[in-house]
Amino acid sequence: MTTEPIKPRRSNSRQTGAPTITDVARLAQVSPMTVSRVINAESNVRASTREAVQAAITALNYAPNRSARRLAGAGQLRLGLLFSNPSDAYLSAFLLGSLEQASRADTQLIVQKCELDDHEREVAARLIASGVDGIILPPPLCDSPLVLDLLRDAGVPTVVVATSHPRAGFGAVSIDDRAAAQEMTQHLLDLGHQRIGFITGNPNLTASDERLAGYRAALEGRGIAFDADLVAHGLFTYRSGLDAAEELLDRDDPPTAVFASNDDMAAAAVAMAHRRGLDVPGDFTVVGFDDSAIARTIWPELTTIHQPIAEMSRMGVELLAGMLRDRRNGGSAEPQHLVLGYTLIRRQSDAAPRQRPRVRQRG
Repeated sequence: MTTEPIKPRRSNSRQTGAPTITDVARLAQVSPMTVSRVINAESNVRASTREAVQAAITALNYAPNRSARRLAGAGQLRLGLLFSNPSDAYLSAFLLGSLEQASRADTQLIVQKCELDDHEREVAARLIASGVDGIILPPPLCDSPLVLDLLRDAGVPTVVVATSHPRAGFGAVSIDDRAAAQEMTQHLLDLGHQRIGFITGNPNLTASDERLAGYRAALEGRGIAFDADLVAHGLFTYRSGLDAAEELLDRDDPPTAVFASNDDMAAAAVAMAHRRGLDVPGDFTVVGFDDSAIARTIWPELTTIHQPIAEMSRMGVELLAGMLRDRRNGGSAEPQHLVLGYTLIRRQSDAAPRQRPRVRQRG
């Protein structure tokens, strides 16, 4: 009778082919300790290094070992996310990014809906009472005085996302809304448009004012006087975009192009133009802001400003987790304000204005 020699057992990661922290470190060209710091959202990592590690984690689909982290003493954080957003496409991208980052960082994310002007202070208070360690506020709650005052008074670590004017004491992630809107308006001017309509967003959001300011700055930079008749007011909703576009197209001298403050309102402007028998972009140019899913699902696809919504939400979770862990370790670093980049994405909804008169049809 013969017996087979006992072979050494392979580790579970090798049996399953699952990537290890060493694999991530090798791909990112950093040490395993640096990867650990990024996973634990520690603040003492350079931004470029953090981005390289996150890219390697994504490429390898690496998931941290929870039991190993608990043995190392990294207790799980509980983060609250309050949301109230009229754009389903924006909200979907935001939730996807934040949930993905929470999973990577072994962080529990408690998501709570909170409608503006509908007891938002009470909803926020209940979330605080549930024992969360910190809270993330996407728009429009990122600019809600009631919620922000409550969180400040309660001393709850908070990160606001997509506000243009974060309060002192709050972490923040945003883009430069004014510069982005100015670049889009300059793009329309470069195409030859002189009468450019603008649809504002919710007046309670700081980003709305910044985008209008960017539009005005681009006009003034070309020596074109600001015309209040070319501005219609929206609320970042599709319905408000329809009303605003109709108002602009009913002008005696309507604009040849419209820049809407988000993609939902831009999509509504395209629909209103089609209802009037106008070709987009042949008769009428429409551009948006955000590069949310609706920008790529309507016809023609929208030229728009790509705001990295999912990345902003991921960075919000990472920034808040870092603030909390720094506090646990006795640190007192000031909350950071991270400003991410944006990109002008040109698709099929913009063109030079027609040289011949346009045919206008009322609905």
